[in-house]
Amino acid sequence: MRIKGNTFIVTGGGSGLGLSTAQELLRLKANVVVIDLKDDGKSFFKGQEQSVLFVQADVTSEASITKAIQQAIEKFGENIRGVVNCGGILSIGKIVGSNGKPLDLDLFKFTVNVNLVGTFNVCRLVAAQMVKQKPLEEGERGVIINVSSIAYQDGQIGQVSYSASKGGVASMTLPMTRDLSKFGIRVVSIAPGLFETPMASTLNHSKEMKQKLLYPVEYPARAGKSDGEFNKLVIHLIENTYMNGEVIRIDAGTRLGKL
Repeated sequence: MRIKGNTFIVTGGGSGLGLSTAQELLRLKANVVVIDLKDDGKSFFKGQEQSVLFVQADVTSEASITKAIQQAIEKFGENIRGVVNCGGILSIGKIVGSNGKPLDLDLFKFTVNVNLVGTFNVCRLVAAQMVKQKPLEEGERGVIINVSSIAYQDGQIGQVSYSASKGGVASMTLPMTRDLSKFGIRVVSIAPGLFETPMASTLNHSKEMKQKLLYPVEYPARAGKSDGEFNKLVIHLIENTYMNGEVIRIDAGTRLGKL
């Protein structure tokens, strides 16, 4: 799929992986709809208003996402060719803590609601718009790229909520692909390892803990970069029409232990 001149939605586009993706799409002359719960990242797109639509919205809200899609059409036309779902949260907590208390059920529900239900909500509403649009070369109408995590396979201690939510994202990749293939819509998921993002920085790791986190990273033995590594993979998945129905790890060979 050609990127230049087409419209792409990026959830969580105000920071981290979403921000780098949105900026790379803009560099390649796409129209970009940035959806984020907070408007903190709006300043990053100052001066690019002709090609950017920043929408403050909750990915779990049908009304909010429906409105955002309508705003995108009003600004850029019926030309939504992709969505990259980077919006999500990180939560930590053991099923039973050291104090003997069970994990707060509301925390589990909230994590799954944002990371899994929110992703699905955006997918279904964007896909419904894509099927109405004229097909491109080879009958392609669009591409959906979801962000899972290597935690869906290598979930560590305290990641039961997060792993469950990201496992759901990974697991719906193939059935969603099969549902949408007849419309010429592709679905791919990315499972990142440890990346340099604001979400990761909220953990406030000590130097010792950071060394433990990086220990299972094979080569290069560092956190991944949003710019030049994650966003370049997104671009490849958009442009390569034969990429479909896969969950792709980007983790420098990392296999997490129980840490």
